Amino acid sequence: MTETQPFQITREGAVAHLRLSRPEASNALDMRFWAGLGPALKDLDATGEVRAMVLSGEGRNFCAGMDISVFTGGAIMGTDTAAERQAFHQAARDLQDALSMLERVRFPVIAAVQGACVGAGLDMIAACDLRLASAEAYFRIEEINIGMMADVGSLQRLPRLLPEGVVRELAYLGTSLTAGRAERLGFVNAVLPDADALQAAAIEMAQAIAAKAPLAISGSKAAITYARDHTVADGLEWAAVMQGSIWNTADILGAIQARATKSPARFADLKPYPKP
Repeated sequence: MTETQPFQITREGAVAHLRLSRPEASNALDMRFWAGLGPALKDLDATGEVRAMVLSGEGRNFCAGMDISVFTGGAIMGTDTAAERQAFHQAARDLQDALSMLERVRFPVIAAVQGACVGAGLDMIAACDLRLASAEAYFRIEEINIGMMADVGSLQRLPRLLPEGVVRELAYLGTSLTAGRAERLGFVNAVLPDADALQAAAIEMAQAIAAKAPLAISGSKAAITYARDHTVADGLEWAAVMQGSIWNTADILGAIQARATKSPARFADLKPYPKP
């Protein structure tokens, strides 16, 4: 029997679509996913042609979190000795780095969430730029319900996306955050009535982003992420340096002319990264 791949990537023009593709396992994240996500995102980013990406899950649920095989298949090591603890630390950092690539790529990533988004699935969408949800979607820090602390990003990113008291509620009680409440709190940008409407809205949003100047979009993404982790003064200084490096008169004049003539603007792709 052919083994189901953990995700599939397609492209339509400047919009990429990464679909978690193990619906029979509610898109639980196995080691193939963790090993493959970072390189796949790097490859997309390196082309310079992708301007936005949709991240979705096939089937009823977006993501059930970490696949049980990660815990039972030897990927999670013991911690009895110093050497084992060092190896465990590196393994955790590798998982963190895979999801952090969603922040590092130059293009915005839009998460389209239906059904369950729990555990590592929540870690994953917390690293995305925008989040859309279907009406029945829910979010949960599942780790506390299986006797462990979340360690792949939720506890670090969610306090910057949700009120701290809500994050503590989710982290301590392991209760679910509904799509409606998530939207009211600003974690979700919009709630759609069903999965079909969700996918359509995510693609429409990605296409709208892809129509903007890529240098301005990538600079804005980098500036927002930098500002999140630094003081206002540091962020302003960094933005001045960034603006000086990405200022593109052709893009600006082209956008102004397109606006005046009510015609679509045309922008060059980002430069591809050289292959090692």
